[in-house]
Amino acid sequence: MATLAEMYVQGVSTRKVKAITEELCGHAFSASAVSAINKRLDESLDAFATRPLAEPFPCLILDARYEKVREGGGVMSQAVLIAIGIDWDGRRQILAVKANRESGSSWKDFLLGLRRRGLHGVEFVVADDHAGLRAAIREVLPEAAVQRCYVHFLRNALDHLPRRADDDCLQELRWLYDRRDVEEARRDLAAWIAKWGDRYRKLVDWVEETIEDTFTFYRLPRQHHKHLKSTNMLERLNEEIKRRTHVVRIFPNTEACLRLVRALAVETHENWLEAHRYLNMNDLREHKKTYLRQAA
Repeated sequence: MATLAEMYVQGVSTRKVKAITEELCGHAFSASAVSAINKRLDESLDAFATRPLAEPFPCLILDARYEKVREGGGVMSQAVLIAIGIDWDGRRQILAVKANRESGSSWKDFLLGLRRRGLHGVEFVVADDHAGLRAAIREVLPEAAVQRCYVHFLRNALDHLPRRADDDCLQELRWLYDRRDVEEARRDLAAWIAKWGDRYRKLVDWVEETIEDTFTFYRLPRQHHKHLKSTNMLERLNEEIKRRTHVVRIFPNTEACLRLVRALAVETHENWLEAHRYLNMNDLREHKKTYLRQAA
């Protein structure tokens, strides 16, 4: 029975599980029986989803992905909210996975749920510029600095450019995120504005109004910049989830969707705990000490 559940988690559809078990065992397990077996995962998955968060997590990465789910006789796009934390040992942990709407109230409930479980010590949050999410962060985690994912920012920039825009314009904007510090980035931003302002005024005006939210990562030590200037780490997790959920295509209900995504999250979470540290947090400790000395 446990093997059948594992096959499902690894991305084998219930239809294929039925065929495999018939071939190996000489008799078939119905799709409903396979689904019933997978429901036995719920107890351990619920324990993972509600576990206390006793240690502080200075870094938090938030994003949502979407899966197709049947509801009310139709097919809807179901948002799955995901939170990843980085602890003071520099290890990544998946803190929460919840199916809900991607709205301000849903994100607020999601973050409040993390707070109730003990989430504390958050100093830095990486997220997209979803208005509801940003409002929820300000309300629930007001002490945290927020980094707007620069990759999403550059994608959004395309909305402010004509179709046949010069590729160098966005490439030079992208280079701002490789600078050593925020002063250097701002100097190069001024040069970029002067160069492209007349040609792409709509884009340049938008960038001037919004780009500072994408420079928050410059407050961190340089060793952490590439890891915490975007949600790419969570995007890679989402790609793995997509690879596994693709065989299902359309989930019969939200519970089935959440069951599989949480099972994949547990697998990834355990692999991360056994892997090398994602960040050297001594870099952040020393960076904070330097900042405090300069501020004194």
